[in-house]
Amino acid sequence: MKNVRKLSTILGLSLLFIGCSLNDQSNYLSFESGILEDQELPFQENYKDHGENPFINTSDAPISTFSVDADGASYANMRRFLNLGQTPPEAAVRIEEFINYFTFDYAEPNNNHHVALNSEVAVCPWNTEHYLMRIGMKGKTIPENELPNSNYVFLIDVSGSMSSPDKLGVLKSGFKTLTDNLRNEDKIAIVTYAGNAGLLLPSTPGSEKDKIKEAIDKLGAGGSTAGAEGIITAYNIAKDNFIEQGNNRVILGSDGDFNVGPSSTEDLVKLIEEQRETGIYLTVLGVGGGNLNDNAMEQIANKGNGNYEYIDNAKQIEKVFTHELGKLYTVAKDSKIQITFNSNKVTSYRLIGYENRALENEDFEDDTKDAGEIGSSQTITAIYELIVTDTSNDTNFATFDFRYKKPNATESIPLIHEIKGSPNAINLASENMRFGAAVTGFGLLLKNSEYKGEVSKQMVIDLANTATTFDPNGFRKEFTELVTGWNP
Repeated sequence: MKNVRKLSTILGLSLLFIGCSLNDQSNYLSFESGILEDQELPFQENYKDHGENPFINTSDAPISTFSVDADGASYANMRRFLNLGQTPPEAAVRIEEFINYFTFDYAEPNNNHHVALNSEVAVCPWNTEHYLMRIGMKGKTIPENELPNSNYVFLIDVSGSMSSPDKLGVLKSGFKTLTDNLRNEDKIAIVTYAGNAGLLLPSTPGSEKDKIKEAIDKLGAGGSTAGAEGIITAYNIAKDNFIEQGNNRVILGSDGDFNVGPSSTEDLVKLIEEQRETGIYLTVLGVGGGNLNDNAMEQIANKGNGNYEYIDNAKQIEKVFTHELGKLYTVAKDSKIQITFNSNKVTSYRLIGYENRALENEDFEDDTKDAGEIGSSQTITAIYELIVTDTSNDTNFATFDFRYKKPNATESIPLIHEIKGSPNAINLASENMRFGAAVTGFGLLLKNSEYKGEVSKQMVIDLANTATTFDPNGFRKEFTELVTGWNP
């Protein structure tokens, strides 16, 4: 029995799936594992399959409009599967999150703007009759001594499903790391929720790090999950301690297994949409496996002026809470992209990924429509696959329009960038393009995409290996090692 309990404890890390069921009506994919001796319920992970964007004839619809996606959760979750010798379910693969897990080598904004734009066109490596068009965005880097003071509320799921080390244990370690990075003027409150929500730690200044860590050490798991009540409590605490012109943010850590009170994804999204009008941002941290509700977590972050990350190991804790701490400081909110293709040059196009970020064309200039957020120093990348009729010098492929709001503004700021030039062969393209193509190609493989063309594992490795000159914290090298070790 001792060995059974040990196996049960690490099941969130080992996820031995032996059965699956598909609900075609809801388009959700669920995987169920075996039931161990001391487990009464099967484990289940929930993903939503958004399909794939098709090729669109430019003569029919020359304009493509969508919201930025600043999440990286799908990539880290995929890494969990691969490190266990498994291939993730296709519905778990969101290619835009694979790409945006990484930082690209983009120039800083200028002229008092908070975002800079760039682009590039090159031959598509998996279909050499097509081309790839990369568009890039870079959020303004705010020096540490100029960052606004932060009002954080940790909202921590302590329900029974969170008891394993890869869940609550990971969150405790992550929140301690963030505590170490607090400045004295910052402050943190801790709200926990299981059967009901409670205030574990009132808002406490960053100068009292030992007190904050002592509260984190007290966290233990047990009970059902009243997610909605916890969200309401956390936002109320954040409002009570609101910092004008500051960084006011709720950081939710959970496996997403909400089961008490309003618990459907639709109910929780509606609740979050109401709360985002308060000027409080949201970061969602997914942990563990077996019952991960990826769809709920992603949608909550999407609708709550926030971002969604998955934490699968200690290195990811360091990435989220130390290396990329600037993402917790929004520099551009409601960020929208509109690409207008030149129908005389581009026959058809396909946006790779971003399937659930599409906007109506008229939403682009509507400042009441919600869109994505970009953090300090954060890069966002999107890639289109094109069929073109003319690649001569100075070909104008498209116009790249972008709108965003500064953090405390209600009116958007427009930017415009012309995408033109003669495309390069992929081996002569920039490292940004080569690495973006490598990550995109790997995503196409994992999705078993109908658009994967001639992409192969070796092609992905070769492209990535030529694009590591710029590699903050070694994540590009780790990607190559991950793909190399993958056995399809």
